[in-house]
Parts: sequence; structure tokens; C-alpha cells
Amino acid sequence: MSSLSEIIFEVSEDEIDGGYSASALGYGIHTEGETIDEVRSSVREAVECYFDEGDARPRLIRLHFVRDEILTL
Repeated sequence: MSSLSEIIFEVSEDEIDGGYSASALGYGIHTEGETIDEVRSSVREAVECYFDEGDARPRLIRLHFVRDEILTL
């Protein structure tokens, strides 16, 4: 099979408990890590586990960091 060009993960910081969570857009892949480096490693591992060797694996993993900002009046 041919490989996918890329897979995109939405990464958000858990402001209450700390750490980061990451979810793939369009795939049932979810993971987390205490630091950005840990979440990067966890995302790579999760992608490798999700796509079997015979399946098309993405060539690139894009991390999209989401940051909520609350403004008060």
C-alpha cells in the first residue's frame, strides 16, 4: 500500500492536572505525556501501533498545539 502524506494531531495542555493530551484528526489515536518531549514520543509510538506494517503509514506527523485563552470583561 502507498503511505499517507501526513497525519495531524491536536495537542492541548491540561491546565488543571498538567501535561498534554494529543488526538489524531480523523483517526482513533489518542495519547498523552507530561512534557512536550514525552507527548512527541508518545505520538510516534501511538502512530506506529495504530498502523500495522501492511497498512499505509503517514510519512509526516504534524502537531497542532491548541491554546485556550479566556478574556474577562
